[in-house]
Amino acid sequence: MDPAVSAVRVAVREAVHTLSSCEDGDRVLSTLGSLKRYLSGAESPAPPGEQEEFARVHFAAVLRCLAGRLSPGWLELGADDGLEELCASFFLEGPADQAFLVLMESIEGAAGPSFRLMKTAQLLARFLGAGRMAAVMEGQCRRLGEPASPLLQETLLTKVVGLPDRLANRLQRENLDAFLPQNYFPLLAEEMVRVLQAVVDSLRGRGRCSVPSARTSGAGGSLAGTRGPSLGHLSANGSLWFMLFSLHPSPPTVPHRPEVLSRLLGNLVIKNKKAQFVMTRKLLFLQYHHSTPMLQSLLGYLAADSQRRPLLVQALKGLLETWGSASAIRHAPLEQQRYLSKAVLICLARLGEAELRDSRDELLASLMAGVKSRLDSSLPVVRRLGMIVAETASARLHPEGPPLRFQYEEDELSREMLALAAPPPADDSPVEASDDELVPYDMSGDQELKRSKAPTYVRDCLEALTSCEDWGRWEAALRALEGLVIRNPAAAREVSVELAKVLLHLEEKTCVEGFEGLRQRALVAVVVTDPAPVAEYLTTQFYALNFSLRQRMDILDVLTLAAQELSRPGRLPKAPQCGPPGPAPPPGSTVAPAWRTVVEERIRSKTRRFSKGSARRGRDAGPNQFNVVAGYFFFPLLRHFDRPLVTFDLLGDDQLVLGRLAHTLGALMCLAVNTVAVPMGKALLEFVWTLRFHGDAYVRRGLLSAVSSVLLSVPGEQLLADLPDELLEARSWLADVAERDSDEDCRTLAIQALLLLEKLRDRLLALAAP
Repeated sequence: MDPAVSAVRVAVREAVHTLSSCEDGDRVLSTLGSLKRYLSGAESPAPPGEQEEFARVHFAAVLRCLAGRLSPGWLELGADDGLEELCASFFLEGPADQAFLVLMESIEGAAGPSFRLMKTAQLLARFLGAGRMAAVMEGQCRRLGEPASPLLQETLLTKVVGLPDRLANRLQRENLDAFLPQNYFPLLAEEMVRVLQAVVDSLRGRGRCSVPSARTSGAGGSLAGTRGPSLGHLSANGSLWFMLFSLHPSPPTVPHRPEVLSRLLGNLVIKNKKAQFVMTRKLLFLQYHHSTPMLQSLLGYLAADSQRRPLLVQALKGLLETWGSASAIRHAPLEQQRYLSKAVLICLARLGEAELRDSRDELLASLMAGVKSRLDSSLPVVRRLGMIVAETASARLHPEGPPLRFQYEEDELSREMLALAAPPPADDSPVEASDDELVPYDMSGDQELKRSKAPTYVRDCLEALTSCEDWGRWEAALRALEGLVIRNPAAAREVSVELAKVLLHLEEKTCVEGFEGLRQRALVAVVVTDPAPVAEYLTTQFYALNFSLRQRMDILDVLTLAAQELSRPGRLPKAPQCGPPGPAPPPGSTVAPAWRTVVEERIRSKTRRFSKGSARRGRDAGPNQFNVVAGYFFFPLLRHFDRPLVTFDLLGDDQLVLGRLAHTLGALMCLAVNTVAVPMGKALLEFVWTLRFHGDAYVRRGLLSAVSSVLLSVPGEQLLADLPDELLEARSWLADVAERDSDEDCRTLAIQALLLLEKLRDRLLALAAP
């Protein structure tokens, strides 16, 4: 062993032992003084080799020892001789990255409010005030030798960005001003610019330097106002700054000019799926507090290059779809509605006629749906937004038709919106800089990337879908999940509810062909494999907060498909068939929904037909596996239908979901034949009776189908014995609907139900006679 290394190791071991146990102030001061010679800049420094060994191996251990000794009694041992300042000097003068990590570790590891916690927090505040954060970042830009550890960089990044939140959680009411976001992030921005200036100076001096990723995670919004102008100015002044920012993998903020953003990011949004999600989804749909110039910069960046422009079209489709959602109009804050409207106008102003023509029908459908819902709103601002966007968008999407014109007051909002709809200046148009002078790259030898290997275990799929950033593996897991669940039911049952939760909330992260079908079939397979707990979870989530109407209808679709699979005679463990999902599509659809297939098949089986010919071969006999779990599917769906939630009101505006619920209940009733049919039938008839005069025809169709389901599923003897009053009331109502209802489908369904009641007519009339 190198004698210098051995000497440092022995000296540090003895010093740490003394500092940990000694109560003699003079000896503590002497020990700290002997250790300080290993720091750079000491009055009598140790040899460079010993300093390097101390900084690389032993410095963090010494800091942890000192942080653990910060108590009133220990500091008073050398209060007159500056023991506290001597301790602080190790944190303020030694390797900055290690000092920062030890301070954060000590603060986060504190059991609760204490003298040591506050002393450590005050020491961290001094660390920030002394400009040591620049030293932390600059230490990761290695001039010589090997680059820094990626794990260390990621740890530092996480703690640097999350410092305000972490300190607020630990200190709570005793938090210091230095850790407040409004004070911390401007300081951090200044330190970052200093570090980048040092990097440029190093490059100018022909030095070597590696620049770690400067991603700012959730702090981007806090840094945007302080860093954007500085970085934009610097990147425009000097080729080294331009090179540094244009090649950097993860620029930290969104400057307020598209050309600056283009220099900073290049085509990162095309190459990196995470960056694409942030730029085209998160900043447009999930965050809406950004300024209008920032929104113009973001969308201008997408429009500034021919390779990025398809993403602008994709963003416009998503924006108009959300803008036209009636539920979003009712429930989204006004600020978000303004933000979405501005984004729509900016996109339209930057897209050409040919680009809009290819998606015109889809865009017009979303636009018209949104205009209708907005004009029906009682809020003047919402109506005005609908008018302005409708005028502008219709002129761009349908220029050959008559222009839309509305009467609305001109105010600051309308003037701003109309200004955004104007075409951008010529210098903001797509830039194809000297493309004609570039030699095309030979791609003839390129090979298609191989698909990621499919997982072989259910738990591997679960892990890939929840935490994997390898999108190839993510897609492979989604495609393999259904088959793995069916082939390994025991393993699937261990994580069935967790799988259901993940699939219910799963969003398409890449352009996966048939994503919705893959997700639905996998969820159906999970329900079929472990029906009771998974059905209980899904029915609970149907009435939970913070779910979209699409998710609630997905739950109903999955429950119906799973019930069909469980009730299939002679069912074998095989994958559900691919086909049109769900119990019932919206009114006007030409596809026969699942609930209708179930009900009509049961009606045919109950209808006597006289014909000649060979009899059809019957189905394979087998137990109905849905019988034992029908209650888990059925009764929870009836539990809270009359209780409105903040974002979900079945008896109010969400009548499409109410109609789907009625159809689903009827299908479940049919599939649960010869089980708990009487309690289910009674509950379903009570549900029908409550809503029988509903104004929406789609809801009434569901209710009428539910009545037929009860008549088909409950034996006649039990109907007469347990539900005579309900049947008499239903007969009178059905007769009235069959004669007077304005909807033809409702009249047809009522007649079908009356025909089923015909068998019981004599006994029903006898019951009704006085």
